[in-house]
Amino acid sequence: MKPKKRNQRLTILGLGSLVLVAALILAMSGLKDSISYFYAPTELLAEQYEADKKIRLGGMVEDGSFQRSDGLQVSFRITDFNESIPVVYSKILPDLFREGQGVIAEGVLRRDGVFVASRILAKHDEKYMPPEVAESLKNKASD
Repeated sequence: MKPKKRNQRLTILGLGSLVLVAALILAMSGLKDSISYFYAPTELLAEQYEADKKIRLGGMVEDGSFQRSDGLQVSFRITDFNESIPVVYSKILPDLFREGQGVIAEGVLRRDGVFVASRILAKHDEKYMPPEVAESLKNKASD
């Protein structure tokens, strides 16, 4: 093979590799911003969390904790039967949301200890519980 052609192919291969690496770095940085970590109340209270870091809080809606304010604003507590965290939410709740049921809330934990949910996920029938919640509650029961 002629040296000129070989140099041309190596240059193209090098540039292609560089473009691929740059695309992977961009994709990973974009995914990093969309990742939300899952916590049970006991784990979240024990962790050193970053303020305004998007997380998922899972557990059971504590019986007797649900309160509706003006408009769509609601508040309730999520518990893992060891600890509980107050949650505020100001959108329409899922139809299946109720006290004593498994739930996952996505949002941020404020410095005052109140979880501000941007999304609520509720179970879809009596036998289902979100896998993260079931595992967390099972681990808490065995402690």
